[in-house]
Amino acid sequence: MKSLKIISIVSLFFLSPGIVLGQQFTNPFLQAQEDGTLVLTQKGASFFARMALDCMQREYPNKLNQVLPDSSMLKEPRALHPAFYGCFDWHSSVHGHWMLTRLLKQFPNLPEAEEIRRKLGENLTKENLEGELAYFRQSSKSWERMYGWAWLLKLGQELQSWEDAEGQQWYANMLPLIEAIRERYLNFLPVQSIPVRTGVHPNTAFGMSFAWDYAEATADEEFMSAIRRRAMVYYGEDTNCPASWEPSGEDFLSPCLEEANLMAKVLPAAAFEAWFDRFIKSDELESVLHPVAVSDRSDPKIVHLDGLSLSRAWCLYGLRLKVKDAALSDRLVKAAAEHLNYTLPNIATEHYEGSHWLASFAVYALSVNKK
Repeated sequence: MKSLKIISIVSLFFLSPGIVLGQQFTNPFLQAQEDGTLVLTQKGASFFARMALDCMQREYPNKLNQVLPDSSMLKEPRALHPAFYGCFDWHSSVHGHWMLTRLLKQFPNLPEAEEIRRKLGENLTKENLEGELAYFRQSSKSWERMYGWAWLLKLGQELQSWEDAEGQQWYANMLPLIEAIRERYLNFLPVQSIPVRTGVHPNTAFGMSFAWDYAEATADEEFMSAIRRRAMVYYGEDTNCPASWEPSGEDFLSPCLEEANLMAKVLPAAAFEAWFDRFIKSDELESVLHPVAVSDRSDPKIVHLDGLSLSRAWCLYGLRLKVKDAALSDRLVKAAAEHLNYTLPNIATEHYEGSHWLASFAVYALSVNKK
């Protein structure tokens, strides 16, 4: 019954009239700004917060994704991951915590604010994060590389920039784990000679993009320099990205757009403009400006395509800040809105395969659209 209630709420709010860009915008979950970008309202924030709260301490079902060195690691998820054991897998739990932090910062008067603080406080204790660090140190070199690493840094960035006593304490508790992940980036990037260009978790451009955001926010020049240097090695000479080949049937990231989004961050404006002109032709770019239909949201791989629409939206919003051509910038904004309008009504369903993670993607897409 609970899942049916969620579906009815989604239908009521997200499928309301006027959601198409250019019409009167009446959706109470979203607000259209003068430049055509979309932002969350407090009602929308409350709805997405509820989704993360409902799973952040939900231990099962759970995908541990671990290599067993011996039987000592045959433990319950909560014993292995005392902070990030919910929401099906470790990285989804991490970005669920990021989303709740983001929403609490943006909307401090949320009806769920007290519950958010309580649950974040229960999970992000010094003891729990020491347990996470202990697991991380014994894990394989490739565990959660770079997707989980990136979301952990994004959570750290959100806490670090929050002028809140509890938030600062949670950030302090996280710092040893953040430092361990930073060290893994610095050790791995010089030995990875070829970037991973897949549209799922190991995508190198995505992992470097979030790492760059954390490094920039903390003025970590060493980390920024390492990311910029490897980005130029991996992508500096790329031309004619085959965007029309996208997506693969389980993608939740666009290889071409994630790469462009990273380069927009690490390159000066003029250098990016020249790089982008070489990187993707207009007809290839057009091929990724429309959302992809999702045939089965109960399938954990096919439902990735809903995530693709959301991650495309955040890349399009990011790129429109760097392109000089006004017509192209406007086209990117409209394409981002088209992807969001298509996917948002489908985020909360009875299918846990998508509902445990898609809200975080939606909130991030709606958080990066301001100049």
